[in-house]
Amino acid sequence: MTIEINEGQRFPQQFVNAAVAAGGAAMLLAVFGLPLAQLGFPVLLLALLAVSVTSSFDTRPAGGWNFPFAEAFVFLSMLLFEGEVAVLMAALVALCAALSENRPPLVLAFRGAVAAVAATLVVWTLRLTSGPLTELTAGWPTAAMLNGVCAAVLVLSFVNASVAAFGGSYRMNLSAWRDGVRLFFWQIVGNAAAVAAALAAAWGVRLAGMTASVSVGALACIVGFALRAKLNGRAEHNSNGAASDSRTTASEGDRFRSAFDFAAIGMALVSTEGRWLQVNRSLCQILGYTEKELLLTDFLSVTHPDDLPTALSNIGQLLKGKVQASQMEKRYIHKSGHEVWVHWSVSLVRDQYSKSVHLIFQIQDITDRKLAEQQLHHDAFHDALTGLPNRALFMDHLKLAIARSRRNNTTKFAVLYLDLDRFKVINDSLGHTIGDQLLVGIADRLKKNLRPGDTVARLGGDEFTVLVEDIADETESVQVAERVQKELSVPFTLSGREVFTTVSMGIAPSATGYERAEDILRDADTAMYRAKSMGKARYEIFDKAMHARAINLLQMETDMRRALEREEFILHYQPIVALENFRLRGFEALVRWQHPERGFISPMDFIPVAEETGMIVPLGEWVMREACRQMNGWQKMFPLEQPLFITVNLSSKQFSQNQLISSFADILRETGVKPQSVKLEITESVVMENIDTATDMLRQLRSLGVKLAIDDFGTGYSSLSYLHRFPIDTLKIDRSFVTRMSENNENTEIVRTIVVLAQNLGMDVVAEGVETNEQLVLLQKLGCENGQGYFFSKPVNSDGAEKIIAETYGALTSPARALNSQQNGKRVFVA
Repeated sequence: MTIEINEGQRFPQQFVNAAVAAGGAAMLLAVFGLPLAQLGFPVLLLALLAVSVTSSFDTRPAGGWNFPFAEAFVFLSMLLFEGEVAVLMAALVALCAALSENRPPLVLAFRGAVAAVAATLVVWTLRLTSGPLTELTAGWPTAAMLNGVCAAVLVLSFVNASVAAFGGSYRMNLSAWRDGVRLFFWQIVGNAAAVAAALAAAWGVRLAGMTASVSVGALACIVGFALRAKLNGRAEHNSNGAASDSRTTASEGDRFRSAFDFAAIGMALVSTEGRWLQVNRSLCQILGYTEKELLLTDFLSVTHPDDLPTALSNIGQLLKGKVQASQMEKRYIHKSGHEVWVHWSVSLVRDQYSKSVHLIFQIQDITDRKLAEQQLHHDAFHDALTGLPNRALFMDHLKLAIARSRRNNTTKFAVLYLDLDRFKVINDSLGHTIGDQLLVGIADRLKKNLRPGDTVARLGGDEFTVLVEDIADETESVQVAERVQKELSVPFTLSGREVFTTVSMGIAPSATGYERAEDILRDADTAMYRAKSMGKARYEIFDKAMHARAINLLQMETDMRRALEREEFILHYQPIVALENFRLRGFEALVRWQHPERGFISPMDFIPVAEETGMIVPLGEWVMREACRQMNGWQKMFPLEQPLFITVNLSSKQFSQNQLISSFADILRETGVKPQSVKLEITESVVMENIDTATDMLRQLRSLGVKLAIDDFGTGYSSLSYLHRFPIDTLKIDRSFVTRMSENNENTEIVRTIVVLAQNLGMDVVAEGVETNEQLVLLQKLGCENGQGYFFSKPVNSDGAEKIIAETYGALTSPARALNSQQNGKRVFVA
């Protein structure tokens, strides 16, 4: 608790109590030591004169200086009537001054006590340095007397300056040193003048005698009271009679007061120690207090503790004159307890009458803007759906983890990259609302099953990441992955439905050694895709070999994009032969990649990459155009009665392209090939993904005049009930059945069934992968019409295919001769 003694001065309760106790003791000692013989009318007259003069003239404007009449009368009583009278005189003058200001009793007691203590210290300083006080003016000034007077001035100045500086700086938490030095200087000046006046008056009394001095003193009292009454009357007259002079300024004051009271922003007049002097309605509304409640407090008590040091520092800079005004964004504590953000502007104002310095506050409530900014900041680093950190915040945490790990090798961490299995199926079948609920449910389970120091984030879609920090080794990250998999395997209840899901996870441990957050996240992603390819619902730990494979795939993708421009792709052609008479029927176009640095790259390596990256679409278009161009050339070169055909594979991505029909029509037109000599192959799994859409697409292709074939028939999940709906010309028996016909009678029956089915539906059949004479004979017995495989020829380039056409056109041979030809190292086609 603090006690306000003067405007701008407050003291802690303990200090006030101690000062009052010390002052009381000093006054008791003075009462017991009073020289009763010297007491009389002169002492009373001096006391009346002191009270009258000091109450009329001893006002101390802030920042200025006035003659210290109170100290002069205390010194005079000290020189005329000894120190005990001076102590009581000092207390009396201080009490009367406080009474004139309508101060509370505790303030009266404190002021009188401080004056009594200061006077006591001065009295004993003079007695110890100069002897009895009444003898100081008995003769001419001596060196001892002057030394004593100087010491007394210093003691009094030090006490007054210390108390004033301490009280002025206590509540502002600022250093009292600067103000103490300034006050000490002016105290010395004032007190020296007071001592000089007191010495002059004392010598005057000695020379004129006490009787004459009493008469002069009485006259001075009468004049003083008359002068005070006149001044008060003049003040009253001025306050009433000067109304006409002040009407102009009064109207301005009224306008200012009205503007102050009804301002849209909070405004306040504040004392330099922080007490509210005036507050307007807006400020009361901002803080939730009434005007009366605010005026009983100070701005420090309602300022947020974290913002108080900065606010006090700014005010200190303002009071020192280093800045003209100060602004900052700070928080107040509302009466109800919540924080209120304000834009706070403070400047100095000086009262035109008392010249005292105050602070003027302008306070604008910016709570809504601050909340909006905080929300924007939160949204910038958090996922809107789940509330989890997003990629940006996760990367920040990951960078910090890498930095800590580099500073301390024993600090290890790991990144888990999660991707939901079959999330697209859930989204497409149950709707996006259920999908969103599932994502929120997964986020909640992840948060509940991770340690407080770990970070879980949603990167987007159905991808989540977990940063597991402070682990001993990678087995801890594996334990986290297993715990997450177990927790997420429990079904979710969403809108009354039970939904099951699993996750594939990749783990990238920090032991690999990382310097960039992007690298470890990339490797965790790579491990996750490895888990997907290994069957899903599992986790994989990243290793260097996995990274090498990823780099190889990335390089392959890059090279593949350039390969089309550089014409590195070539087509090979594998003959398709009629098994009945071994007549050449056509070719299947197969793409090959001749890399300038890596040499021949198998289709098994680059086709999956092309499928994944989407490169299969431009690559497939190139294959179609090149195959059609080549077949058109052969048709012109070899005008056969039954033209050869060329088959081209269509990937699932190509088949789903809206531009497929128009693009293929352009190719047919540009190359000039006969449409009926072109056959497009589509796997049965692609056709069965969406039967209605596939049927429509197949019919549009057939409308161009081309033939259609189902590739790898028997390996997918097609329903025979739909097969007759498709405008298909050919079924191609998958090589897996053909190669195992001799080993397994079941495979032979499957091939027989496919052949019979095709014949009943009016389709022809091509057996893939024919490699032996035994397989050839079996296929002929089963009634299979066409074959393709190494038994007839490996895929060859365009020159080799052209040579086959030239050598075998129109040839007819028997199976025995074909076998002999193969054994002799010759093709089965002879001229």
